[in-house]
Amino acid sequence: MAVNNKYTLKELVYYFLKLGTIGFGGPVALVGYMHRDLVEKRKWITEEEYREGLALAQLAPGPLAAQLSIYLGFVHYRILGATLAGVAFVLPSFIMVVLLGMAYQLYGGLPWMQAVFYGVGAGVIGIIAMSSYKLTIKSVSKFNRADIRKNWLLWVFYIVAAVVTVITKAEQVLLFVLAGLIYMLVKAPPKAVKKQPIANFFILGIGFWQFEWNTLGKIAWFFAKAGAFVFGSGLAIVPFLHGGVVTENHWLTENQFIDAVAVAMITPGPVVITVGFIGYLINGFAGASVAALATFIPCYLFTIVLAPSFKKIARNSSVKAFVDGITAAVIGALVGAVIVIASRSIADIPTALIAIASVLSLIYIKKIQEPQIIIATALVGLIIKNWM
Repeated sequence: MAVNNKYTLKELVYYFLKLGTIGFGGPVALVGYMHRDLVEKRKWITEEEYREGLALAQLAPGPLAAQLSIYLGFVHYRILGATLAGVAFVLPSFIMVVLLGMAYQLYGGLPWMQAVFYGVGAGVIGIIAMSSYKLTIKSVSKFNRADIRKNWLLWVFYIVAAVVTVITKAEQVLLFVLAGLIYMLVKAPPKAVKKQPIANFFILGIGFWQFEWNTLGKIAWFFAKAGAFVFGSGLAIVPFLHGGVVTENHWLTENQFIDAVAVAMITPGPVVITVGFIGYLINGFAGASVAALATFIPCYLFTIVLAPSFKKIARNSSVKAFVDGITAAVIGALVGAVIVIASRSIADIPTALIAIASVLSLIYIKKIQEPQIIIATALVGLIIKNWM
């Protein structure tokens, strides 16, 4: 185990435990906190090490902030550091969503709870819509003629994924992989492809058989796929979860799913921890534990396997192009999911106004964060329901 005199493993674990407890703002904010605290202030991690970790977190599937925490733990304390840092970062928010799941099960049928989520559900739509816009600008291109012309193929993947998601009401993983392969072949084909007209490719995957699995087995399989095949920030997993949890398996209703996303917004730590809340609603604490483990284990394994040799991998233009293509399609699917969910959740004029107000707040109020919007929309929901 490597040792760094700047900090102990205990200090690093305590830092991620604290960040997982009070770190609000979603994946972009969380990776920003890590840079500010570990690179700029404490100087535990170098700028180069941080950038390598961020690149790996973007290249590999899984939740962005959680993967970065695992990588930063790996930098000086290898597998033990990666394991403890990842667990410390995720555990506080997992405990919170389980407690919220218990409260939701107990009080979800009461009028005041329904009124709260009436407003919150609309607010979440606004938040996801704004996040989709930010992710589009960051990962596809800005909305100007020059950038769109330069990245026209990414925009094709983006639009196709959005349309397919709206039509099928589910996320199509094979479409993402196809987008990645096409963009890699166009922008940075591997040397073997340049030399040979026909190349052999293989995609890591697991065959699917129709077994009579129990509920925990189904949960483990579905959430493992979510953790292994979804690229991008925490909210990128929303369309995948929506397609499987609501449309395919009918584990939750539309309103329950929106409430689950809202719970992720009001708790600190990674947004993806909403899987714990969903798992709890499906099958109690065991369901929450299996869902969380199944989602985070793939990104943990990707990180510790790739980390030792990642400097070489990160310079590979073909790998970068493959991930750029997938990312464009994933963000397009997120936009499509927003349309699908909004069409079912925006039921009247008040909810439409709440969603619009949420978007405008994020645009014009610089310091406002998602949990504040959730609290405000909850109060608005109570007021509207009581007044009506």
